[in-house]
Amino acid sequence: MKFLDQCKIYIKAGDGGRGSSSFRREAYVEFGGPDGGDGGRGGDVYAEAVEGLNTLIDYRYQQHHKAERGTHGMGKQRHGRSGEDITIKLPVGTQIFEEDQETMIADLTEVGQRVMLAKGGNGGWGNLHFKTSTNRAPRRANPGEEGEERTIWLRLKLIADAGLLGLPNAGKSTFMRAATAAKPKVADYPFTTLHPGLGVVDIGMSTRFVLADIPGLIEGAAEGAGLGHRFLGHVERCKVLLHLVDCTQDNVGDAWRTIRKELEDYQPEMADKPEIVALTKVDALTEELIDVQAAELKAACGQEPLRISSVARTGVKQALSLIARELGQLEDLEDDGADAEEGWQP
Repeated sequence: MKFLDQCKIYIKAGDGGRGSSSFRREAYVEFGGPDGGDGGRGGDVYAEAVEGLNTLIDYRYQQHHKAERGTHGMGKQRHGRSGEDITIKLPVGTQIFEEDQETMIADLTEVGQRVMLAKGGNGGWGNLHFKTSTNRAPRRANPGEEGEERTIWLRLKLIADAGLLGLPNAGKSTFMRAATAAKPKVADYPFTTLHPGLGVVDIGMSTRFVLADIPGLIEGAAEGAGLGHRFLGHVERCKVLLHLVDCTQDNVGDAWRTIRKELEDYQPEMADKPEIVALTKVDALTEELIDVQAAELKAACGQEPLRISSVARTGVKQALSLIARELGQLEDLEDDGADAEEGWQP
């Protein structure tokens, strides 16, 4: 299923049914009087967060959503039926905005959370309602009210326990394949992932968390360069960040600083999230060169970076154990022996 994290839809609640102007006319009933029924109420439009969805692709191809209108009133005091409500089912983590894309209507962060987006119109009164002691035969009946309508934006921000950060081609998708059962695209040529992905990490009986593969950020992402705003939005809900830095590039310190600056520019509190820093692709360099790169990265970030080779599966389990400890799922970091168990599988 294609990943889609932003779309625009049009919604309209049902109109109310009109009231009836009717009179009772029967044999042997000398004064029948008015008997027009009321119109039914229009249906409402709701949004609800449900399990089992992680994309907004359904609303890319169905952009108009209308609730049922109320049935008109009829004679013999028959009132119209109310229109059926409709519920727009959305993934957990979806934010709903007005058409200006700035005014937030709702933020659906829990399964079962439900919000009304448009209210249906009331049904019109039939002429039975207007009967008085001085007006015995009213011919007046009200039309139904129009239901609310609006254009809204849906914006999905993935809810994950931990997120992978880094410049393009830092090895995030390869790490995701090594750590989870997810299968993002990887290849032996440079390219960047275009859509965020989720995977479940399972490293023990009680150690299980969701890992998000955030597409590569570039300099200026916080100002909207590339698809920066949309990518950074998925980082907001992560509790822990694993910052991957390609050890084969010239200046690993600048690479780390670039991403950190984008986080701070986008949302200052994001820079306060727990961060684990790691050098990736260490199988491509000698031990001496890796030590030089690690020292440079430590000088920039202030912590000893992990050394990971997702292809050789070294250092992967150690990184996952550190994430689990930050999440409070591990009391003590287990000794991974020779960096990470050779041949370890998620």
